[in-house]
Amino acid sequence: MRILRIVAALLLTVGLAVVARPAAAAEPTVQAAPLANNVHIFYYSWYGSPQVNGSYRHWPQGGFTPPLSIGANFYPVRGAYDSGDYTGAVEQHMAWIAQARIGVIVYSWWGRGSYEDNLAAGVLAAAARHGIRVAWHLEPYSGRTAQSTVDDINYITGRYGASPAFHRDPAYGNRAPFYVFESLRITDWSALQQVRSTAIVLAQTTDTSKVANFGGMYTYDAIAGNTAPGWANAAAYCRANGLVWAPSIGPGYIDDRAVPGNTTPTLDRENGATYDRQWTNALNNGANWISITSFNEWHEGSVIEPASSNPPAGNGYLTFQGAYGTSGTASETAYLDRTRYWIDRMSPVTAVSLRARVNGRYVAAENAGAAALIANRTAVGAWEQFERIDAGGGAIALRSRVNGLIVTGGDGSAPLIANRTAIGPTETFQVVSNADGSVALRSAATGRYVAAEGAGASPLIANRTAIGSWERFDLLPV
Repeated sequence: MRILRIVAALLLTVGLAVVARPAAAAEPTVQAAPLANNVHIFYYSWYGSPQVNGSYRHWPQGGFTPPLSIGANFYPVRGAYDSGDYTGAVEQHMAWIAQARIGVIVYSWWGRGSYEDNLAAGVLAAAARHGIRVAWHLEPYSGRTAQSTVDDINYITGRYGASPAFHRDPAYGNRAPFYVFESLRITDWSALQQVRSTAIVLAQTTDTSKVANFGGMYTYDAIAGNTAPGWANAAAYCRANGLVWAPSIGPGYIDDRAVPGNTTPTLDRENGATYDRQWTNALNNGANWISITSFNEWHEGSVIEPASSNPPAGNGYLTFQGAYGTSGTASETAYLDRTRYWIDRMSPVTAVSLRARVNGRYVAAENAGAAALIANRTAVGAWEQFERIDAGGGAIALRSRVNGLIVTGGDGSAPLIANRTAIGPTETFQVVSNADGSVALRSAATGRYVAAEGAGASPLIANRTAIGSWERFDLLPV
């Protein structure tokens, strides 16, 4: 179904001291829920407009004349925007994605020096401002080989790896995800062994005989997600072989305007029932990650980016009116809102307190998070509440509810403090269950345990090699 738009994309590619809390302090506002880093969404930066790019790009697909007439069956709320409009369209995109609690975008990348490559840094910067991570969708540019894919992974990591938005999954060895679209075009992928320690490379297939040397599997096809063919077998294979299973789901499919005469079947949205069905299929088939097709592949009508409820007349555009019982402008964000609904069910936010066994005191994000964590409180208030974030594989991160920031300090060089916006190895802790019912927190970065230093008289620090009385805590629901 993507063959014609792949050709179009190729033609369009351009050359390439602890402070005490005042007794009468007002109760601070609890922050919003954290983003789900196990939910990824395919994101496209191939659009252009005269105001930024100098001409329309991609919107004319199918022979249309933007800005009012575009190659899509839905019309964006933001109109025929430019993917290089970082402070406008892209900033709004990231805000919408964060609103849905999606933690990772999968950036469509068409090779070194391509239009999308040249826009990537700006998208990463916008994503970072919203706490969103960026993974990579390696598209089938002309001349792609297994070795060029390895070289691309090294190039992407070298050029963009220092960005705070560059996604490395702490639950999978701090490796970066790379999805390979149409991986079946190449039969020998043994070159991927060169990057296996630093990258999770996913094949687009459910055929378990075609994934040698890959680190996972995904499907992309939103039509297939409606019936989930081969998903149970793929999930079982991934589970048995330590691979990531990331089935792809979507709200529907229609490309009639973008690809006139195309015989790819339309998948009706059914006012949201299709999207719900696909979420259910993914969750029932043991997904490690869920990949959503798509945020903004407008040509294929698989978008959850808001579509106008009042599009330009005379073009036959569809709308999201009726989705989940919504109408008017409320319908425009219906699929973002439904995505958050499913993520809330999949990754519920659990509020907890942490109590040190050595002194029976609760851990506080001292001075509203401005100072280090310390176990010296007799009761739970806003400073003593944390959100327990599932990081996969029995690991967690803790997000202070008083300032909305992630607890860090897993390298053991300084006490724990809630001052990070994203989760990495030094913000990830393995929960170790002790025989007495307590737990210990072991840093994913160093393997050292968190201690209530000085029997709780000093801040928490992750520098212990064994579990004693100072390293035992209770994780209690709030």
